Amino acid sequence: MELAILYDILVIFGLSLLVGLLFSRIRIPPMIGYIVAGAIAGPSVLSLIHSPAQVDVLAEIGIILLLFSIGLEFSFRQLWEIKGLVLKGGAIQVALASAATIAVVFLAGRPWNEAVLLGFVVSLSSTAVVLKVLHDRGELDSPHGKLTLGILIFQDLVAIPMMMAVPFLADTGNGLSEPIYLMLLKDLLLVIILVAAAKWVMPWLLFQIARTRSSELFLLFVVSVCFGVAWLASFAGLSLAMGALLAGLLISESEFSHQAIGRIVPFRDIFTAFFFVSIGMLLDVGFFFDHVVLVLVFLAIVLLLKFLTAAAAPVVLGYQMRTIILAGIALAQVGEFSFIITKSALDFGILSHEVYQVFLIVALGTMALTPFLIASGPTLAGYVCSHSLFMRLFPARCQWIAREERVARSGHLVIIGYGVNGKNLARAAKMGGIEYAIVDMNPDSVRHATLEGEPIIYGDATTEGVLDHAGIDTARIAVVAINDPVATRRIVGLCRQKNPGIFLITRTRYLVEVPVLREIGADEVIPEEFETSIEIFMRVLRAYGVTGDSVEHLVRDIRADNYQALRSTSAPPVVAALDIPGMEVREVTVEDGSPIAGKTLGELLLKKRYGVTVLAIRRNGALIPHPDGTCAMRAGDVAVLTGTIEKIEESLALFF
Repeated sequence: MELAILYDILVIFGLSLLVGLLFSRIRIPPMIGYIVAGAIAGPSVLSLIHSPAQVDVLAEIGIILLLFSIGLEFSFRQLWEIKGLVLKGGAIQVALASAATIAVVFLAGRPWNEAVLLGFVVSLSSTAVVLKVLHDRGELDSPHGKLTLGILIFQDLVAIPMMMAVPFLADTGNGLSEPIYLMLLKDLLLVIILVAAAKWVMPWLLFQIARTRSSELFLLFVVSVCFGVAWLASFAGLSLAMGALLAGLLISESEFSHQAIGRIVPFRDIFTAFFFVSIGMLLDVGFFFDHVVLVLVFLAIVLLLKFLTAAAAPVVLGYQMRTIILAGIALAQVGEFSFIITKSALDFGILSHEVYQVFLIVALGTMALTPFLIASGPTLAGYVCSHSLFMRLFPARCQWIAREERVARSGHLVIIGYGVNGKNLARAAKMGGIEYAIVDMNPDSVRHATLEGEPIIYGDATTEGVLDHAGIDTARIAVVAINDPVATRRIVGLCRQKNPGIFLITRTRYLVEVPVLREIGADEVIPEEFETSIEIFMRVLRAYGVTGDSVEHLVRDIRADNYQALRSTSAPPVVAALDIPGMEVREVTVEDGSPIAGKTLGELLLKKRYGVTVLAIRRNGALIPHPDGTCAMRAGDVAVLTGTIEKIEESLALFF
């Protein structure tokens, strides 16, 4: 038996790795690869798994660890910051999606409990897939990214009562094993106990374990809490997965939650793979080929229904058409929580085999299409917002809602984006007596700014009408300070097209956008990631005694060279450009067999004995900045030294 389960584990890992590698090349999430691997290894294709019952046990552990880690990462403070988007946007989306799905399924003649269950699972979207895609595209901080995140958080929260409702939806013929009020009383009692433990007991216990400074004991305690609370929750009528989620919440508000997450994540990722493989093993490939048309029809229905109901939330909240479309597309798939709920429903007999197969295939299809749909979103949004029909039907959504009539301006400043940078720039312009106009598409920001008397326009700057209203054609300078890289490109192009003589400054998060934005028409592009690096090493150099004028000269050279000194590991060290009277910066290679080779900087005491400081070490093409005393010198290293010319000359014998 032991050999059988080892064989199954090897098959699962091997297939998951191969399929995952293949899917990663076509930008499909690894989660889909695990399910496909399970389908290949399952009974409907190759029947490679000999101990499916033991795989199910490993899958159950995967669910427990997955829900536990979600509970650990949950933060009431972060939720409070976007409470409006979470409560309003999430409630609208879930309510509409659930109601529409229940109506369609019920009208199709299916039982009421099956209709409600499918309404639950279709309303949920994939947090893991959506956030990964938006993060890779740099759109998490964009208006549609924040709105999508808020709705996903609400879905994760509402999935808890959905999971609790599964036993109540079960139609076993004999009713529930105990009265509903007694089950609810048990659940309430468990929650009260856990809240009390989270406030008074758990922080003390975690502190005592952390004092031992033993990572093994800390991990053992965290895992014990996870499985212990899950086991206790089962006595209250909850599932093990629900108990694990509560266990994560038990630790989440303590100062040790980040350490717990770091320890548990590797185990979670391994065992979660078993869960999705077990889902794939239930997939009937033959059923798919026998019902291709039916499955594709339902796939189209679900995508359309999810898009419309998800787009309704930003409509109600007052967002522009671009945000409406992008948020609707981002949430148009079925989520991973839905797999957990439907698997439980299958065990309770709520779903038939045929309905479950259709759900699995449709859910997989929506998740696999998500990266491609999100990538096509800006193109679709641009088409809709610029089409004459939509502009006539939805003028306020496609162009602007004017807060004031356009005033004739000339030589003013246009600020596009009223985030932190936009607010600071507006404040500076006001202090300097510079006339300015602001454009933003967040209705809450516009409302607050209007109450403060700011000259702000509510609208999508990717459309010409909004830029015209801001007077872009007569502006002297425009600053684009938004977090959406795709929208930034279009705005820069439109500004340059409508005012060829304008001085155009734009901010971007990533250096890769700099040449693209310059080519489109930006005069100055400020990449956040390298400006942060510049600020850090400016302070480092000043701490080493480098004069302010030399540092400023170096920074100007780096910016003028398009940050090339920071982009390339083969570029000469930036400190080599410094010209400090009496001081020298020199690169020295550590020769094989030299006195310095194999010793740490703490052992060498170069600063104390020779008056020389090692600013950086270049090793195998990589730069190690400001190394500490534990860093050992190796043969072939290139040390960047600073000190007086005499002191450096005295220390050179150590390197040869």
